[in-house]
Amino acid sequence: MGAAGIWHFMRTTGKEYGLEINDNVDERYNIEKSTKVAAEYLIKAKEKLGSWTLAAAAYNAGNRGVSRRLEAQEVNNYYDVKLPDETERYIFRILALKEIITNPKKYGFVFDKEDLYTVKETRLVKVDTAISNLTLFAKEFGMNYKELKIHNPWLREHKLNNKSRKLYEIKIPLK
Repeated sequence: MGAAGIWHFMRTTGKEYGLEINDNVDERYNIEKSTKVAAEYLIKAKEKLGSWTLAAAAYNAGNRGVSRRLEAQEVNNYYDVKLPDETERYIFRILALKEIITNPKKYGFVFDKEDLYTVKETRLVKVDTAISNLTLFAKEFGMNYKELKIHNPWLREHKLNNKSRKLYEIKIPLK
């Protein structure tokens, strides 16, 4: 509830880990930045809780939520703690997904090359000013607004406010 972006971060967690989140920019949708934060979160959770299964549970229920339950139930591992149903199912979904990804043919997943998404190469354009109209900005680089948004989903409005003159990197697809 309220989580967003590819790694489904809550607003407070994203901000705690340094992601910019406001009406104009939401870095939970920035694949590179949010992936680094997800890895950092999991590593810290593993260090704090002692296992990858508890770290994964904490990713779903929060570090405090898992820690409180471990304390209250006087246990110290994932397999002995009673967690909310969603969190308990979460771990097994991760394991099932890992198994399928590791052995796709075994489970009937056969992908031809044309079935897979291709990732367009991009270049980064550094911007430290406001952009009043992203459609016009996109046209300057020979693309449309949709293409710009596909590569930069973290831009949440039709403009980029930048009163602080922060340096942003905007992906522009190579033709």
